[in-house]
Amino acid sequence: MLTIPGVLTRDAVAKVRAAIDAADWVDGNITSGGQSALAKRNRQLPEDSAVAREMGAVILDALGRSPLFVAAALPLKVYPPLFNRYGISDGFGTHVDNAIRIRRGSDFRIRSDLSATLFLSDPDDYDGGELIAGDGPPMRLAAGDMLLYPASTLHRVTPVTRGERVASFFWIQSMVRDDAARRTLLDLDNAIQALVPSHGQDDPQIVALTGIYHNLLRRWADC
Repeated sequence: MLTIPGVLTRDAVAKVRAAIDAADWVDGNITSGGQSALAKRNRQLPEDSAVAREMGAVILDALGRSPLFVAAALPLKVYPPLFNRYGISDGFGTHVDNAIRIRRGSDFRIRSDLSATLFLSDPDDYDGGELIAGDGPPMRLAAGDMLLYPASTLHRVTPVTRGERVASFFWIQSMVRDDAARRTLLDLDNAIQALVPSHGQDDPQIVALTGIYHNLLRRWADC
């Protein structure tokens, strides 16, 4: 599980919240598969909601400006962001996300390599509502921060006991479908970036490492 801080600024969070809080919400199971429907208790904006589409575009623009998201996800396609909210006693039991996500009423579909949760509530706004993926720790991030993790991971949201947890969630099809290969590329990219300030972008070793990165990406990418 990777934390990506500051995907949305505080002003952007306020803009998104003002728009979605005033919209009409429905039962969150409108997008659930059979297994998820048994475990899911929350509310959601309909996928075809004009507000969801407009605020989803705000998030997609922000993702394109996040170097860490691009480096970690190597995105080929991003499912248009959805929005959910968990009130008191709402939660989502252990489940795994569907391998293929199809946008209703369109031919848009992706293989879900990665899942993302972008928090739109601060931790002080609610109790409970932690996202737990695999053997990882319970996670609640500041509004505007995002968690990214393999969509194949069993995960859950613990019941909310106070306040309300609001978030955006979506899936990414990566150019590199293998989790280990994608992690290797991110580690190599981070190592190169850490060396640049002391060696310079045109240092022969930096150039060689950058070449290795791109040759691995060329070998593993499917785009």
